[in-house]
Amino acid sequence: MPKKYHIDTSKIPPRLPKTGKFGIVDWREDCARCHNCVKKSCVYDRYRQEMQFIKDLNEFSAMFFECMGCFSCVQKCTKGLLALTVNPEYERMGNGYYTPDIILTTWNQAETAGIPVSGAGYRGKFTGAGFDSMWTDMSEIVRPTRDGIHGREYISTSVDIGRKPKLLSFENDRLATVLPPLVDLPVPIIIDRFPEEYRFPNLLPMLLAAAAKTGTLVIVDWDEHGLPGDLEDKYLSNIVFHIGKDAPPPPPEILRKTRLVELADDAEVEQRIKEIKAVNPDLVVAVRVELDARGEDRAIELARNPVVEVIHIVSDINGNQTGVGNPRFIKDMTRHIHTSLVRDGIRDEVTIIAGGGIALAEHMAKEIICGADAVTIDMPLLIGLECRLCGSCRDGFECPAKIDSITARYGVGRMTNLIAVWHDQLIEVMGAMGMREARRLRGETGRALFFEDIEEETFGRLFGKRISA
Repeated sequence: MPKKYHIDTSKIPPRLPKTGKFGIVDWREDCARCHNCVKKSCVYDRYRQEMQFIKDLNEFSAMFFECMGCFSCVQKCTKGLLALTVNPEYERMGNGYYTPDIILTTWNQAETAGIPVSGAGYRGKFTGAGFDSMWTDMSEIVRPTRDGIHGREYISTSVDIGRKPKLLSFENDRLATVLPPLVDLPVPIIIDRFPEEYRFPNLLPMLLAAAAKTGTLVIVDWDEHGLPGDLEDKYLSNIVFHIGKDAPPPPPEILRKTRLVELADDAEVEQRIKEIKAVNPDLVVAVRVELDARGEDRAIELARNPVVEVIHIVSDINGNQTGVGNPRFIKDMTRHIHTSLVRDGIRDEVTIIAGGGIALAEHMAKEIICGADAVTIDMPLLIGLECRLCGSCRDGFECPAKIDSITARYGVGRMTNLIAVWHDQLIEVMGAMGMREARRLRGETGRALFFEDIEEETFGRLFGKRISA
Protein backbone atom coordinates (compact mmCIF):
# COMPACT_ATOMS: atom_id res chain seq x y z
CA MET A 1 0.00 0.00 0.00
CA PRO A 2 1.45 3.43 -0.88
CA LYS A 3 2.59 5.71 1.88
CA LYS A 4 -0.08 8.06 3.13
CA TYR A 5 0.27 11.70 2.19
CA HIS A 6 1.23 13.51 5.35
CA ILE A 7 2.35 17.05 6.16
CA ASP A 8 4.53 17.58 9.21
CA THR A 9 3.30 20.52 11.26
CA SER A 10 4.28 22.30 14.45
CA LYS A 11 2.66 24.99 16.53
CA ILE A 12 3.78 28.47 15.43
CA PRO A 13 2.67 31.06 18.00
CA PRO A 14 1.47 34.47 16.81
CA ARG A 15 3.82 37.46 16.79
CA LEU A 16 1.11 39.99 17.62
CA PRO A 17 -1.63 40.13 20.26
CA LYS A 18 -4.67 38.29 19.01
CA THR A 19 -7.79 40.23 18.16
CA GLY A 20 -10.41 37.91 19.60
CA LYS A 21 -14.16 38.11 19.15
CA PHE A 22 -15.59 37.89 22.65
CA GLY A 23 -14.71 39.32 26.03
CA ILE A 24 -16.35 39.07 29.44
CA VAL A 25 -17.16 42.32 31.23
CA ASP A 26 -16.92 41.82 34.98
CA TRP A 27 -18.68 44.35 37.27
CA ARG A 28 -16.67 43.56 40.39
CA GLU A 29 -18.14 46.37 42.52
CA ASP A 30 -21.17 44.25 43.37
CA CYS A 31 -19.31 40.93 43.50
CA ALA A 32 -20.28 38.75 46.49
CA ARG A 33 -16.88 37.00 46.42
CA CYS A 34 -18.47 33.57 46.14
CA HIS A 35 -16.10 30.81 47.19
CA ASN A 36 -17.04 28.76 44.13
CA CYS A 37 -16.85 31.57 41.60
CA VAL A 38 -18.18 30.53 38.21
CA LYS A 39 -15.10 31.99 36.55
CA LYS A 40 -12.94 29.39 38.29
CA SER A 41 -14.96 26.59 36.67
CA CYS A 42 -14.44 27.89 33.12
CA VAL A 43 -14.17 24.85 30.88
CA TYR A 44 -11.45 26.61 28.88
CA ASP A 45 -9.57 27.61 32.05
CA ARG A 46 -9.53 31.27 31.11
CA TYR A 47 -9.73 32.45 34.73
CA ARG A 48 -6.38 30.88 35.65
CA GLN A 49 -4.84 32.34 32.52
CA GLU A 50 -6.31 35.73 33.36
CA MET A 51 -4.45 35.74 36.66
CA GLN A 52 -1.20 35.14 34.79
CA PHE A 53 -1.85 37.72 32.10
CA ILE A 54 -2.97 40.43 34.48
CA LYS A 55 0.58 40.69 35.80
CA ASP A 56 1.59 42.14 32.43
CA LEU A 57 -0.77 44.96 31.49
CA ASN A 58 0.61 45.05 27.96
CA GLU A 59 -0.74 41.55 27.35
CA PHE A 60 -3.95 41.84 29.34
CA SER A 61 -5.91 43.36 26.47
CA ALA A 62 -5.05 40.30 24.37
CA MET A 63 -6.12 37.96 27.16
CA PHE A 64 -9.40 39.80 27.54
CA PHE A 65 -10.57 38.67 24.12
CA GLU A 66 -9.48 35.03 24.40
CA CYS A 67 -12.96 34.09 25.63
CA MET A 68 -14.50 31.19 23.66
CA GLY A 69 -18.05 32.50 24.10
CA CYS A 70 -19.58 29.43 25.77
CA PHE A 71 -21.75 31.66 28.05
CA SER A 72 -21.23 29.29 30.99
CA CYS A 73 -20.04 31.96 33.44
CA VAL A 74 -22.58 34.53 32.25
CA GLN A 75 -25.49 32.17 32.82
CA LYS A 76 -24.32 30.74 36.15
CA CYS A 77 -23.21 33.90 37.98
CA THR A 78 -25.61 34.24 40.95
CA LYS A 79 -25.34 38.03 40.98
CA GLY A 80 -25.64 38.50 37.23
CA LEU A 81 -22.43 40.54 37.09
CA LEU A 82 -20.90 39.05 33.95
CA ALA A 83 -21.79 40.05 30.41
CA LEU A 84 -20.46 38.97 27.03
CA THR A 85 -19.27 41.71 24.70
CA VAL A 86 -17.86 41.84 21.18
CA ASN A 87 -14.46 43.35 20.55
CA PRO A 88 -14.85 46.51 18.40
CA GLU A 89 -11.39 45.89 16.89
CA TYR A 90 -12.60 42.47 15.82
CA GLU A 91 -15.58 43.92 13.97
CA ARG A 92 -13.30 46.24 11.98
CA MET A 93 -11.26 43.41 10.47
CA GLY A 94 -11.74 42.11 6.94
CA ASN A 95 -13.29 43.49 3.80
CA GLY A 96 -16.88 42.27 3.80
CA TYR A 97 -16.21 38.91 2.15
CA TYR A 98 -13.29 37.92 4.35
CA THR A 99 -15.27 38.39 7.55
CA PRO A 100 -13.71 38.68 11.02
CA ASP A 101 -14.81 35.09 11.71
CA ILE A 102 -12.91 33.84 8.64
CA ILE A 103 -9.81 35.82 9.61
CA LEU A 104 -9.80 34.56 13.21
CA THR A 105 -10.42 30.99 12.08
CA THR A 106 -7.52 31.23 9.63
CA TRP A 107 -5.21 32.62 12.33
CA ASN A 108 -5.99 29.72 14.66
CA GLN A 109 -5.50 27.12 11.94
CA ALA A 110 -2.18 28.64 10.86
CA GLU A 111 -1.04 28.62 14.48
CA THR A 112 -2.04 25.11 15.54
CA ALA A 113 -2.83 23.18 12.31
CA GLY A 114 -5.94 22.04 14.20
CA ILE A 115 -9.41 21.70 12.72
CA PRO A 116 -11.41 24.65 14.12
CA VAL A 117 -14.04 24.06 16.79
CA SER A 118 -16.19 26.92 18.08
CA GLY A 119 -17.08 26.96 21.76
CA ALA A 120 -20.13 29.11 21.04
CA GLY A 121 -21.31 26.94 18.15
CA TYR A 122 -22.65 28.30 14.89
CA ARG A 123 -24.76 31.43 15.31
CA GLY A 124 -24.94 32.70 11.79
CA LYS A 125 -27.58 32.47 9.11
CA PHE A 126 -28.24 29.13 7.47
CA THR A 127 -27.92 30.63 4.03
CA GLY A 128 -26.45 33.67 2.37
CA ALA A 129 -24.45 34.79 -0.62
CA GLY A 130 -21.67 32.87 -2.33
CA PHE A 131 -20.67 29.55 -0.81
CA ASP A 132 -23.08 30.08 2.09
CA SER A 133 -25.96 29.17 -0.24
CA MET A 134 -24.54 25.68 -0.69
CA TRP A 135 -24.43 22.78 1.76
CA THR A 136 -22.56 19.48 1.52
CA ASP A 137 -24.42 16.21 2.10
CA MET A 138 -23.03 14.50 5.23
CA SER A 139 -25.25 11.40 5.03
CA GLU A 140 -22.29 8.98 5.30
CA ILE A 141 -20.88 10.46 8.50
CA VAL A 142 -21.95 7.47 10.60
CA ARG A 143 -19.92 4.92 8.63
CA PRO A 144 -17.04 3.81 10.90
CA THR A 145 -14.66 3.11 8.01
CA ARG A 146 -14.98 6.57 6.52
CA ASP A 147 -14.73 8.89 9.47
CA GLY A 148 -12.26 11.31 7.91
CA ILE A 149 -8.70 11.50 9.18
CA HIS A 150 -9.39 8.80 11.81
CA GLY A 151 -10.85 6.25 9.39
CA ARG A 152 -9.46 2.85 8.44
CA GLU A 153 -9.78 3.51 4.71
CA TYR A 154 -7.53 5.69 2.62
CA ILE A 155 -9.18 8.84 1.30
CA SER A 156 -7.16 10.19 -1.60
CA THR A 157 -6.94 13.95 -2.17
CA SER A 158 -4.59 13.73 -5.15
CA VAL A 159 -5.58 15.20 -8.51
CA ASP A 160 -4.11 15.13 -12.03
CA ILE A 161 -3.41 18.36 -13.90
CA GLY A 162 -3.35 18.05 -17.68
CA ARG A 163 -5.37 16.80 -20.64
CA LYS A 164 -6.67 13.23 -20.67
CA PRO A 165 -7.43 11.16 -23.78
CA LYS A 166 -11.08 10.63 -24.63
CA LEU A 167 -10.54 6.88 -24.97
CA LEU A 168 -7.77 4.30 -24.94
CA SER A 169 -6.95 2.04 -27.87
CA PHE A 170 -4.97 -1.21 -27.76
CA GLU A 171 -3.11 -3.20 -30.37
CA ASN A 172 -1.92 -6.75 -29.67
CA ASP A 173 -2.79 -6.30 -25.99
CA ARG A 174 -0.60 -3.22 -25.80
CA LEU A 175 -1.64 0.35 -25.25
CA ALA A 176 -1.52 2.22 -28.56
CA THR A 177 -2.79 5.59 -27.34
CA VAL A 178 -0.10 8.16 -26.67
CA LEU A 179 -0.73 9.42 -23.15
CA PRO A 180 -0.36 13.18 -22.69
CA PRO A 181 1.75 14.52 -19.80
CA LEU A 182 0.13 14.96 -16.39
CA VAL A 183 1.16 16.72 -13.19
CA ASP A 184 0.09 14.84 -10.07
CA LEU A 185 -0.67 16.90 -6.97
CA PRO A 186 -1.22 15.22 -3.59
CA VAL A 187 -3.62 17.97 -2.55
CA PRO A 188 -5.90 19.99 -4.89
CA ILE A 189 -4.34 23.33 -3.93
CA ILE A 190 -2.00 25.56 -5.94
CA ILE A 191 -0.62 28.80 -4.51
CA ASP A 192 -1.53 31.68 -6.80
CA ARG A 193 0.10 35.06 -7.28
CA PHE A 194 -1.00 37.56 -4.65
CA PRO A 195 -2.87 40.63 -5.92
CA GLU A 196 -0.37 43.32 -6.83
CA GLU A 197 -1.36 45.56 -3.92
CA TYR A 198 -0.73 42.76 -1.42
CA ARG A 199 2.61 41.48 -2.68
CA PHE A 200 5.59 41.28 -0.32
CA PRO A 201 8.89 40.38 -2.04
CA ASN A 202 10.22 38.58 1.05
CA LEU A 203 7.39 36.02 0.91
CA LEU A 204 8.32 34.30 -2.34
CA PRO A 205 11.13 32.10 -0.91
CA MET A 206 8.82 31.17 1.98
CA LEU A 207 5.97 30.31 -0.38
CA LEU A 208 8.30 28.04 -2.34
CA ALA A 209 9.52 26.34 0.83
CA ALA A 210 5.93 25.80 2.00
CA ALA A 211 5.01 24.39 -1.42
CA ALA A 212 7.94 21.98 -1.26
CA LYS A 213 6.88 20.78 2.21
CA THR A 214 3.28 20.23 1.10
CA GLY A 215 4.03 18.91 -2.40
CA THR A 216 2.15 21.64 -4.24
CA LEU A 217 3.03 24.43 -6.69
CA VAL A 218 3.45 28.21 -6.64
CA ILE A 219 2.56 30.46 -9.57
CA VAL A 220 5.35 32.99 -10.13
CA ASP A 221 5.47 35.85 -12.63
CA TRP A 222 8.21 35.07 -15.14
CA ASP A 223 8.66 38.80 -15.84
CA GLU A 224 9.12 39.65 -12.15
CA HIS A 225 10.78 36.57 -10.72
CA GLY A 226 14.00 37.50 -8.99
CA LEU A 227 14.94 34.30 -7.22
CA PRO A 228 18.62 33.59 -6.61
CA GLY A 229 19.92 30.76 -8.74
CA ASP A 230 20.22 28.30 -5.85
CA LEU A 231 16.57 28.81 -4.88
CA GLU A 232 15.40 28.48 -8.46
CA ASP A 233 17.29 25.22 -8.92
CA LYS A 234 16.05 23.90 -5.57
CA TYR A 235 12.38 24.68 -6.10
CA LEU A 236 12.02 24.60 -9.89
CA SER A 237 9.73 21.56 -9.68
CA ASN A 238 7.41 23.56 -7.42
CA ILE A 239 7.28 26.66 -9.64
CA VAL A 240 4.62 27.45 -12.23
CA PHE A 241 5.86 30.36 -14.31
CA HIS A 242 3.09 32.72 -15.39
CA ILE A 243 3.90 34.23 -18.79
CA GLY A 244 2.11 37.46 -19.66
CA LYS A 245 0.53 38.28 -23.00
CA ASP A 246 3.54 40.10 -24.40
CA ALA A 247 6.24 38.36 -22.38
CA PRO A 248 8.70 35.97 -24.00
CA PRO A 249 8.74 32.42 -22.61
CA PRO A 250 11.49 31.21 -20.26
CA PRO A 251 14.63 29.91 -21.94
CA PRO A 252 14.66 26.25 -23.09
CA GLU A 253 16.88 25.14 -20.20
CA ILE A 254 14.17 26.33 -17.77
CA LEU A 255 11.26 24.89 -19.75
CA ARG A 256 12.91 21.47 -19.91
CA LYS A 257 13.06 21.31 -16.09
CA THR A 258 9.59 22.70 -15.40
CA ARG A 259 6.43 20.61 -14.99
CA LEU A 260 3.77 23.27 -15.56
CA VAL A 261 3.62 26.79 -17.00
CA GLU A 262 0.72 29.23 -17.30
CA LEU A 263 -0.05 31.56 -20.18
CA ALA A 264 -2.22 34.67 -20.01
CA ASP A 265 -5.09 34.26 -22.42
CA ASP A 266 -4.95 36.11 -25.75
CA ALA A 267 -5.79 35.57 -29.40
CA GLU A 268 -2.42 33.86 -30.04
CA VAL A 269 -2.56 31.47 -27.11
CA GLU A 270 -2.85 28.33 -29.27
CA GLN A 271 0.30 29.20 -31.22
CA ARG A 272 2.16 30.05 -28.00
CA ILE A 273 1.23 26.66 -26.53
CA LYS A 274 2.59 24.90 -29.61
CA GLU A 275 5.86 26.82 -29.40
CA ILE A 276 6.37 25.91 -25.75
CA LYS A 277 5.43 22.26 -26.33
CA ALA A 278 7.95 22.12 -29.16
CA VAL A 279 10.68 22.82 -26.61
CA ASN A 280 9.37 20.35 -24.00
CA PRO A 281 6.55 18.00 -25.08
CA ASP A 282 6.26 16.69 -21.50
CA LEU A 283 5.38 20.14 -20.17
CA VAL A 284 1.77 20.85 -19.17
CA VAL A 285 0.56 24.31 -20.25
CA ALA A 286 -2.34 26.09 -18.54
CA VAL A 287 -4.25 29.11 -19.84
CA ARG A 288 -5.31 31.76 -17.33
CA VAL A 289 -8.78 33.15 -18.07
CA GLU A 290 -10.04 36.17 -16.16
CA LEU A 291 -13.72 35.78 -15.32
CA ASP A 292 -14.93 39.05 -16.77
CA ALA A 293 -18.05 39.59 -18.89
CA ARG A 294 -17.01 36.94 -21.42
CA GLY A 295 -14.78 34.81 -19.23
CA GLU A 296 -17.19 31.85 -18.98
CA ASP A 297 -17.73 31.68 -22.74
CA ARG A 298 -14.00 32.00 -23.34
CA ALA A 299 -13.22 29.15 -20.93
CA ILE A 300 -15.73 26.90 -22.72
CA GLU A 301 -14.29 27.89 -26.10
CA LEU A 302 -10.76 27.04 -24.99
CA ALA A 303 -11.84 23.70 -23.53
CA ARG A 304 -13.14 22.68 -26.95
CA ASN A 305 -9.69 23.27 -28.44
CA PRO A 306 -7.71 19.99 -28.28
CA VAL A 307 -4.46 21.94 -27.92
CA VAL A 308 -5.50 23.41 -24.56
CA GLU A 309 -4.77 21.13 -21.60
CA VAL A 310 -5.61 23.18 -18.50
CA ILE A 311 -7.83 26.22 -17.95
CA HIS A 312 -7.28 28.39 -14.89
CA ILE A 313 -10.39 30.52 -14.31
CA VAL A 314 -9.86 33.44 -11.96
CA SER A 315 -12.31 35.83 -10.28
CA ASP A 316 -11.43 38.71 -7.95
CA ILE A 317 -10.27 38.01 -4.38
CA ASN A 318 -13.89 37.98 -3.18
CA GLY A 319 -14.97 35.41 -5.77
CA ASN A 320 -16.89 37.87 -7.94
CA GLN A 321 -16.96 38.32 -11.68
CA THR A 322 -14.96 41.38 -12.78
CA GLY A 323 -15.99 44.31 -14.97
CA VAL A 324 -19.77 43.85 -14.75
CA GLY A 325 -22.47 45.68 -12.81
CA ASN A 326 -24.16 42.59 -11.34
CA PRO A 327 -21.32 40.09 -10.90
CA ARG A 328 -21.81 36.34 -10.67
CA PHE A 329 -20.03 34.28 -8.04
CA ILE A 330 -17.18 31.86 -8.71
CA LYS A 331 -19.16 28.72 -7.79
CA ASP A 332 -21.97 29.61 -10.20
CA MET A 333 -19.56 30.37 -13.03
CA THR A 334 -17.63 27.15 -12.41
CA ARG A 335 -20.84 25.16 -12.37
CA HIS A 336 -21.93 26.67 -15.69
CA ILE A 337 -18.59 25.93 -17.35
CA HIS A 338 -18.53 22.39 -15.98
CA THR A 339 -22.07 21.49 -17.05
CA SER A 340 -21.52 23.02 -20.51
CA LEU A 341 -18.50 20.78 -21.04
CA VAL A 342 -20.41 17.76 -19.72
CA ARG A 343 -23.12 18.39 -22.32
CA ASP A 344 -20.41 18.60 -24.99
CA GLY A 345 -19.00 15.27 -23.80
CA ILE A 346 -15.50 16.68 -23.25
CA ARG A 347 -15.39 17.46 -19.52
CA ASP A 348 -13.11 14.54 -18.67
CA GLU A 349 -10.56 15.64 -21.24
CA VAL A 350 -9.61 19.05 -19.83
CA THR A 351 -8.55 20.21 -16.37
CA ILE A 352 -10.22 23.21 -14.74
CA ILE A 353 -8.49 25.08 -11.91
CA ALA A 354 -10.54 27.77 -10.15
CA GLY A 355 -9.26 30.71 -8.13
CA GLY A 356 -10.73 33.64 -6.25
CA GLY A 357 -13.00 33.66 -3.21
CA ILE A 358 -11.59 30.41 -1.76
CA ALA A 359 -11.38 31.63 1.83
CA LEU A 360 -11.97 28.45 3.84
CA ALA A 361 -11.34 24.73 3.46
CA GLU A 362 -15.05 24.15 2.98
CA HIS A 363 -14.96 26.54 0.00
CA MET A 364 -12.33 24.31 -1.61
CA ALA A 365 -14.58 21.26 -1.25
CA LYS A 366 -17.62 23.14 -2.53
CA GLU A 367 -15.74 24.55 -5.51
CA ILE A 368 -14.61 21.05 -6.49
CA ILE A 369 -18.19 19.83 -6.18
CA CYS A 370 -19.21 22.65 -8.55
CA GLY A 371 -16.84 21.29 -11.19
CA ALA A 372 -13.25 22.38 -10.55
CA ASP A 373 -10.46 19.81 -10.48
CA ALA A 374 -8.36 21.95 -8.13
CA VAL A 375 -8.28 25.44 -6.65
CA THR A 376 -5.76 28.23 -6.27
CA ILE A 377 -5.42 30.26 -3.08
CA ASP A 378 -3.66 33.47 -2.19
CA MET A 379 -5.27 35.68 0.48
CA PRO A 380 -5.80 32.88 3.07
CA LEU A 381 -2.02 32.37 3.22
CA LEU A 382 -1.50 36.08 3.75
CA ILE A 383 -4.15 36.11 6.47
CA GLY A 384 -2.41 33.13 8.07
CA LEU A 385 0.57 35.46 8.59
CA GLU A 386 -1.71 37.64 10.77
CA CYS A 387 -2.81 40.02 8.04
CA ARG A 388 -6.07 41.78 8.96
CA LEU A 389 -6.91 42.99 5.44
CA CYS A 390 -6.85 46.51 6.80
CA GLY A 391 -5.78 47.90 3.42
CA SER A 392 -2.77 49.83 4.74
CA CYS A 393 -0.28 48.10 2.44
CA ARG A 394 -2.75 48.40 -0.42
CA ASP A 395 -2.90 52.16 0.14
CA GLY A 396 0.88 52.54 0.37
CA PHE A 397 1.18 52.72 4.16
CA GLU A 398 3.29 50.57 6.46
CA CYS A 399 1.85 47.12 7.20
CA PRO A 400 0.61 46.99 10.82
CA ALA A 401 1.19 43.22 10.84
CA LYS A 402 4.84 43.78 9.79
CA ILE A 403 4.69 40.94 7.27
CA ASP A 404 7.68 42.39 5.44
CA SER A 405 9.91 41.50 8.41
CA ILE A 406 8.75 37.99 9.36
CA THR A 407 11.23 35.13 9.75
CA ALA A 408 11.37 32.15 7.43
CA ARG A 409 10.52 29.72 10.24
CA TYR A 410 7.40 31.68 11.10
CA GLY A 411 6.25 32.24 7.52
CA VAL A 412 6.89 28.72 6.22
CA GLY A 413 5.49 27.15 9.39
CA ARG A 414 2.23 29.11 9.39
CA MET A 415 1.56 28.57 5.68
CA THR A 416 2.40 24.86 5.94
CA ASN A 417 0.05 24.51 8.91
CA LEU A 418 -2.77 26.15 6.98
CA ILE A 419 -2.42 23.90 3.93
CA ALA A 420 -2.16 20.85 6.21
CA VAL A 421 -5.35 21.64 8.11
CA TRP A 422 -7.21 22.39 4.86
CA HIS A 423 -6.12 18.97 3.67
CA ASP A 424 -7.46 17.39 6.89
CA GLN A 425 -10.76 19.21 6.56
CA LEU A 426 -11.14 18.08 2.95
CA ILE A 427 -10.67 14.49 4.13
CA GLU A 428 -13.28 15.02 6.88
CA VAL A 429 -15.81 16.39 4.39
CA MET A 430 -15.15 13.65 1.85
CA GLY A 431 -15.40 10.97 4.53
CA ALA A 432 -18.74 12.36 5.69
CA MET A 433 -19.99 12.29 2.09
CA GLY A 434 -18.76 8.75 1.46
CA MET A 435 -16.20 9.84 -1.15
CA ARG A 436 -12.82 8.15 -1.33
CA GLU A 437 -11.18 10.23 -4.06
CA ALA A 438 -11.04 13.95 -4.78
CA ARG A 439 -11.20 13.08 -8.49
CA ARG A 440 -14.66 11.59 -7.94
CA LEU A 441 -15.76 14.61 -5.90
CA ARG A 442 -15.42 16.85 -8.95
CA GLY A 443 -18.84 17.88 -10.23
CA GLU A 444 -20.64 15.56 -7.78
CA THR A 445 -23.52 17.99 -7.21
CA GLY A 446 -25.69 15.10 -6.04
CA ARG A 447 -23.66 15.32 -2.82
CA ALA A 448 -24.65 18.94 -2.26
CA LEU A 449 -27.71 21.10 -1.75
CA PHE A 450 -28.13 24.51 -3.35
CA PHE A 451 -30.42 27.13 -1.87
CA GLU A 452 -31.51 28.34 -5.31
CA ASP A 453 -32.60 24.83 -6.32
CA ILE A 454 -34.48 24.22 -3.07
CA GLU A 455 -36.19 27.59 -3.31
CA GLU A 456 -37.22 26.89 -6.89
CA GLU A 457 -38.60 23.47 -6.05
CA THR A 458 -40.47 24.76 -2.99
CA PHE A 459 -41.85 28.10 -4.09
CA GLY A 460 -41.38 28.19 -7.86
CA ARG A 461 -44.83 26.92 -8.69
CA LEU A 462 -46.42 29.42 -6.32
CA PHE A 463 -44.48 32.61 -6.98
CA GLY A 464 -42.57 32.00 -10.21
CA LYS A 465 -38.90 32.67 -10.77
CA ARG A 466 -36.92 34.99 -8.46
CA ILE A 467 -36.09 38.33 -10.06
CA SER A 468 -32.53 39.45 -9.33
CA ALA A 469 -31.97 43.08 -8.39
